[in-house]
Amino acid sequence: MAKYKKVSDEVRAIFLSATSVIEPVSMDEAYLDLTAAHRTGERPAAQALAGIAARIERETGITVSIGLAWNKFLAKLASDMNKPRGFTVIGRADTKEVLPPLSVRKINGVGDAIAKRLEAIGVTTIGQLQAMSEMQLVTQFGKFGRRLALFAHGEDGRRVTPHRPAKSISAETTFRQDIGTADALCATVAPLCERVAAHLLRKGLAGGTVVLKLKTSDFVILTRSKRLPNPTQRVSVLAETAERLIRKDADGRAFRLIGIGVDELRPASEADPPDLFGRT
Repeated sequence: MAKYKKVSDEVRAIFLSATSVIEPVSMDEAYLDLTAAHRTGERPAAQALAGIAARIERETGITVSIGLAWNKFLAKLASDMNKPRGFTVIGRADTKEVLPPLSVRKINGVGDAIAKRLEAIGVTTIGQLQAMSEMQLVTQFGKFGRRLALFAHGEDGRRVTPHRPAKSISAETTFRQDIGTADALCATVAPLCERVAAHLLRKGLAGGTVVLKLKTSDFVILTRSKRLPNPTQRVSVLAETAERLIRKDADGRAFRLIGIGVDELRPASEADPPDLFGRT
């Protein structure tokens, strides 16, 4: 992880040579605002990105996939189109041709559950989704229906936001060999709980819900969560909750990855209130 962090910082430094408006999504993904108002230098955005890709490969030895578009949804979509080492551009004029044949699963936020609900009403492509009104989608999917309606037509008003409050804190590890027993999984998750608790303390935050992530040997991701009676920073609370969640799913299957995290973050002042006997 230390090596990942080091290379991630090196890549970010290269990004900063092109623009100061960077929104990290994860350790290996970010949005960059390369509009004229924020772009460093005179080169157009496409040339600036080509230079970024070349520098990253030359200086770190890794390759990147790039999506260039006029909004975040389309840029993310483009970045996934020609991996690895891809560079895809979606211009405004391209949107009407690019989107209709694509699967609805290409839309940010459309996971298996929503995709299956769409498929149940005969919608498998973005073109079919475009034929539905915003009202129909809001009726079917609530607030997310409005985002579906916008994304289906290539519209996305979200700005590239350099700094945003954390919504969750997590840690995970991939095993050298698959693990299948609950005891082994619980032993592996313990140091991850320590890392999450330490991060909460540094940030002055507490977690209201514990989230367990497991990836099976055939790459199926399982996510389980447990809301806590009170927000916590305690390693013991995280570990005990993680163990209960693990033992529900450790049924003999082999797992290749485990992760533990917290969301519903609250200020540290709300963490771990004393019980009736004054114990904390």
